[in-house]
Amino acid sequence: MTDAATLERDRAGDDDPAGPEHVDVLIVGAGVSGIGAAHRLREQYPDRSFTIVEAQDARGGTWWTHRFPGARSDSDLFTYGYRHKPWRGPSIAAGEEILGYLDEVIKEDDLAGHIRYRHRVTGLDWSSADRRWTAQVTRTDTGEQLRLTAGFLWMCQGYYNHDEPYTPQWPGTERFEGRIVHPQAWPDDLDHEGARVLVIGSGATAATVVPAMAGTAEHVTMLQRSPSYWFPAPRVHELATLLEPLDLPADWTHEILRRQYVQQLDWLATTGRDDPDQLHEFLVESIRPLLPEGTDVEKHFIPRYRPWQQRIAFVPDGDFFERMRAGRVSVATDTIDEFTEKGVRLSSGEVIEADIVVTATGFDLSVFGDIPFRVDGEPVDFTRRVTWRGIMISGVPNMAYAFGYFRHSWTLRLDLVNDVIGRIFDRMAERGASTVVPQLRPQDAGMELRPWVELDNFGPGYVQRCRDRMFRQGDRDPWTHMHEHDHERVALPGADVDDGLQYR
Repeated sequence: MTDAATLERDRAGDDDPAGPEHVDVLIVGAGVSGIGAAHRLREQYPDRSFTIVEAQDARGGTWWTHRFPGARSDSDLFTYGYRHKPWRGPSIAAGEEILGYLDEVIKEDDLAGHIRYRHRVTGLDWSSADRRWTAQVTRTDTGEQLRLTAGFLWMCQGYYNHDEPYTPQWPGTERFEGRIVHPQAWPDDLDHEGARVLVIGSGATAATVVPAMAGTAEHVTMLQRSPSYWFPAPRVHELATLLEPLDLPADWTHEILRRQYVQQLDWLATTGRDDPDQLHEFLVESIRPLLPEGTDVEKHFIPRYRPWQQRIAFVPDGDFFERMRAGRVSVATDTIDEFTEKGVRLSSGEVIEADIVVTATGFDLSVFGDIPFRVDGEPVDFTRRVTWRGIMISGVPNMAYAFGYFRHSWTLRLDLVNDVIGRIFDRMAERGASTVVPQLRPQDAGMELRPWVELDNFGPGYVQRCRDRMFRQGDRDPWTHMHEHDHERVALPGADVDDGLQYR
């Protein structure tokens, strides 16, 4: 369906005295989570009507937002890709390749007519009397105000603010004569060929953008306050190379490599939890032979935290270190005292001159897209609510949300979550129920409410900055979250969809 046709339908629905347009399921977000949810509806519930609303101009979520040089996955695509659709290609893929993969899913499932781009949800209201959600929607291209109603709400909007990235405030930025850009808002006209580039930050984005820009820049300096852990993963797994001559069906190869990567990721996660010293040694010794001779490993590559307390920066084929050995990339570990006309002055007094400064400083978490929720007219304060298995929220009816893993591929959890949501749909049908809502049980009275995530478990800057805005978790099932895949791949398929859920 064209945008013009969609606009006319929206107008008709909003002006119709019978009320706004209604669907069985409203999906918020057309990224990897929302497209995966729509596939599940197509596959298991073909008779249910649904619409996907997306605030951005196109599909893809993070892969549409992040268009900086070299944008690529930092998870393997055999586990980041959907369980139902084999990934064909290298394990680590560029953003354009991932968008192409999503386009294939959209085409195969005939989803294009269900997606409404440039539709930003600005309010969500649940009515118990009507047993439905009403979504207030603004068209970002025309400013038109619309309404949609739905029997079930599936929040797949991602976990960070796509419009406002996190950038610290430094003294003197107004004096800098070059350009300052954030990877999340990359300008189309930025030419870095022959430029001196300073990248501030050492996370996954820096690990991507630094080697990409170093290909044509005069020099790239990565400035970090403190070191991160790095892992030089091969772009093509050695097992894939062994399987290639066998000419296996694509789904066989996909499943074999998917299981191999799951095993590898599980090992990294469980070793980081159970034997962090072993994982520390493994990660540091993996990069040591790739560094230029004379590198101060202690200063630049030994983190202050244990492995996996923050994300590990995956470096396909060690390209970051290759650029270091070639003299195209250098690393500085210090804090910024101030910006000058020509660059930045560090706390040590050293000055790094630059033509372009890239603030790869991260993002801010967003609680359900920062959309105001109301249940029967009462605003929902999510900081007082508790999660049900990281899938639903206590006291919020007919709403599920997509949240993946931090230490594994995001999508690896989505497939498990979507299985549970499907079982909830089936239980509602069995009971003739129109409403399902998580409610604390009598034995949960006085249960300790814990933060959404404990910082000693996972504590990067974006979690520390925004943890107080998030919902909570309890001290027992089914009110917990942030388990690892080795636990959830057993726990979620076996989850009791009656425990802690009320059907009406």
